[in-house]
Amino acid sequence: MSKNDPVAGAAVGAVRTKAVADLIEKIKDSSPDVRTKAWLGAGEAGWPAVSSLAEVMTDENLEVARAAKRALWKIVRHAGRPGADQERQSVAVHLSSLLADDRPVAVRREALWMLSEIGEKELIKPIAGLLTNKELREDARMVLERIGDKASVAALEAGFKTAPEDFKLNLAQSIRKRGKKVRGYECVKLVPTKQTAVKTLPK
Repeated sequence: MSKNDPVAGAAVGAVRTKAVADLIEKIKDSSPDVRTKAWLGAGEAGWPAVSSLAEVMTDENLEVARAAKRALWKIVRHAGRPGADQERQSVAVHLSSLLADDRPVAVRREALWMLSEIGEKELIKPIAGLLTNKELREDARMVLERIGDKASVAALEAGFKTAPEDFKLNLAQSIRKRGKKVRGYECVKLVPTKQTAVKTLPK
C-alpha cells in the first residue's frame, strides 16, 4: 500500500488510537506497578497521546494524575532527542493546544514548561500570549527566557512595554539575562535594601 493510500492511513490511525487507549488504561490502573511501567514506556506514544494524557493529569486520584504527567514528560523528552525534528514539532504543536483558556491552570503551566524543552520560534506567540495572565505570566516569562531565539527576546520586550508595574521588574530581569539592556528597572540584587553604618576600627 502506498503512503498516500487512505486505507493505509486509516489503518495507521486505528493502531495509534488503540495504542493511546491502552496507555491510558494502564495509566489509570489500580496497580502502582502497572502505572509505573506504563509511564516509563510512554515515550514512543508521541503526539497522539498528548491530549488524552493531559485529560488524565487532573484525575481525582493523585497517583493516576502524577503517572499521566510523568508519561507526558517521557513523550516530550523522547521527542526532543537529536535527529527527531519532525516528531519534536508534532509534539510541540499538540502541547501548544494545551495552553488554551479552557484547560485547567495546572495543565497549562505544565505544558508551558514542557514547551521550554522542545518549543522553538514557531510557538513563541502562544507562549507570549500568557504574559498577561496573572496565574501563568511568571511561567511564561521563564519559558521565553529559556527558548534560545531572538524572537523570544522580542516577545519579552513587547510584553515589558505593556506590563503592569508589578511585573515589569521580572520581565526586565529576563531581558537582561538574554543580553539586552533595560533602563530604569535595576536588578534587585544590586539595589540596597537597608542602610548600613560602617565604623572604622580603632587604631
